Amino acid sequence: MRVNYNYIKVVLLLVVVVFLCAFSTVRNSSRKVATPAIKFVGDDNLFVTHETVSKLLIQNQETVTNKPKDIIDLNELESALNSNPMIKRAQVFMSVDGLITAEIEQKKPIARVSTNASYYIDDTGSFMPLSTNYTARVPLVTGYIEKNDLAIVHAVAKKVQSDEFLTKHVVEIHQNQDKTIDLKFRSHDFNIHLGTLKLLDKKINNLKAFYKKAMKDDALDNYKLVNLKFDKQVICTKK
Repeated sequence: MRVNYNYIKVVLLLVVVVFLCAFSTVRNSSRKVATPAIKFVGDDNLFVTHETVSKLLIQNQETVTNKPKDIIDLNELESALNSNPMIKRAQVFMSVDGLITAEIEQKKPIARVSTNASYYIDDTGSFMPLSTNYTARVPLVTGYIEKNDLAIVHAVAKKVQSDEFLTKHVVEIHQNQDKTIDLKFRSHDFNIHLGTLKLLDKKINNLKAFYKKAMKDDALDNYKLVNLKFDKQVICTKK
């Protein structure tokens, strides 16, 4: 009987391929995980430290370093990172060499509540705890504030953040008991009463026009109250 060597070659080749794949899989799964690489995305101001992130990269109460690749649960590590109230978004990757990389995007504070409790409001309107590592220079929020009801002060803080004039001058956002808003300027002691958020852009334009005119007349320090409650006029009370 004539032997089909081509058939034998194909079978041997398949055996070799299967062996190499199995060998590679076993070797790769037993590869030890190196020390995780931590990358912060966006803002350079670190409210959460590398050390804090490293502590969060724990699985089953043990560090992931030097553990076999095949027992690392990346979803579990991501969940641990995303549970931190200072982290906005976290993603965890693992290379074929066993290098874990954690990409961290921190929350961005836009105001700091200073009442009987102290915490930040982030750019999405959510609670963010203070950090012992870095203090953000943002307007203070005072008055009648509840942690589960930040919508009004968040809207005002976003307006301050996005407006160059307000960013330069506003140091305090005060919410009154009736949910109306007052502002304080950095270099002047008059109170600015915004009222409600209705026609907010119009009120801010009125404020800018008043400020420009009063500064030209050297009269900014003559007032104790600037009332923007009415969108068609600015009512000022002198000292």
